Amino acid sequence: MASTYLWKGRSPSGELLSGEYQTASKDELVSYLRKRKIIITSVKEKGAQVAFKMPGKNRVGVKDISVFTRQFATMINAGLPMVQCLDILSQQTEKEFFKTSIAKIMSDVEGGSTLGEAMGRHPKIFNSLFVNMVEAGEAGGILDVILVRLAQFLEKLDALQRKVKGALTYPAVVGVVATGATIFMLMFIIPTFAKMFTDFGGELPLPTRIVIGISDFLRGYWWALGAGVAGAIVGFKRYYATSAGRYSCDKLMLKVPVLGNVVRKGSVARFTRTLGTLLQSGVPILDALEICAKTSGNVRIESGIMHVRQRISEGQNMAEPLIEAKVFPEMVVQMIGVGEQTGALDQMLNKIADFYEEETDVAVASMTSMLEPIMMVGIGGMVGVVLVSMYLPIFELAGNIKAD
Repeated sequence: MASTYLWKGRSPSGELLSGEYQTASKDELVSYLRKRKIIITSVKEKGAQVAFKMPGKNRVGVKDISVFTRQFATMINAGLPMVQCLDILSQQTEKEFFKTSIAKIMSDVEGGSTLGEAMGRHPKIFNSLFVNMVEAGEAGGILDVILVRLAQFLEKLDALQRKVKGALTYPAVVGVVATGATIFMLMFIIPTFAKMFTDFGGELPLPTRIVIGISDFLRGYWWALGAGVAGAIVGFKRYYATSAGRYSCDKLMLKVPVLGNVVRKGSVARFTRTLGTLLQSGVPILDALEICAKTSGNVRIESGIMHVRQRISEGQNMAEPLIEAKVFPEMVVQMIGVGEQTGALDQMLNKIADFYEEETDVAVASMTSMLEPIMMVGIGGMVGVVLVSMYLPIFELAGNIKAD
């Protein structure tokens, strides 16, 4: 189990240095500091501390890796030694987990590992796509070019993810607020009206009786409802964790109205952009397709890509298996076929990616414009039904008094 050590030392020029380092042993830290030519003055294990951490504080996202890659490419292109580049990047990275990982990569590179091998030891940060492209860049002597392509790819991916998340955030927040407001009314406001109506006597209208019944049930059995919701969530997660469950859910996701269109177009853009970038970087097509499948984010699409890979390994071209997979639109298949025939498959894939990234933007905007009025009507209807149900007896009572 890794421990965190606090260290102090001096640089060869006499400058005082200090920091934290997470490692499995003290000896590894000492070796790391000596490679950096730091004269160690003290090393001690950091004691356990009780601290409140913000969720995701050390989570390394696409944007973090994108910024890292862009800066790394700029420094490599400027002629700085790789170890010095990694040292600079580790010092200026704010997230501790990312900082420690970059420092370990630098140490591995100093020890004789290639950059691809060193990054491959950190799969939580650098996925197979990233590692394979770096290895291809090192083998071809074009690491700076590959890093620029990677940075561009990650920047486009980050922009796409932010647009989709941004489109879904507003409906989700509105839905949560509306549900919370309705539950609050049923548990705390409706009982006050119910007591008042009981004091008045007489038979209540059917809508009022239904709302009061729901309120009584919610107040009496809220714990059972909470347990049921929690059980449903746990059950769904376990089902989704199975191969059959995830395949069924991902397949259904592609068929959901409006949202399925966004998911499909986003998947096409990601697949073509990833495959085009890998092929441009010199990664063999079978390896590239396997990487694309693993990074697709949808098991149904992953199985379709792996089917294409299998048929290509048997000697077929790409277009025919893509038709058989029934995953991607016919236009995409035809354009890929043209790219194969003209010998410019990587360029055609990037053109498809450009087109479908724009299509995804349009689909996201359309989804947002459709969801907003639906949410407003739903919320208004839900609150309106509760309010009208509560005021119906008052209207009836006022009518009876006027008649008398």
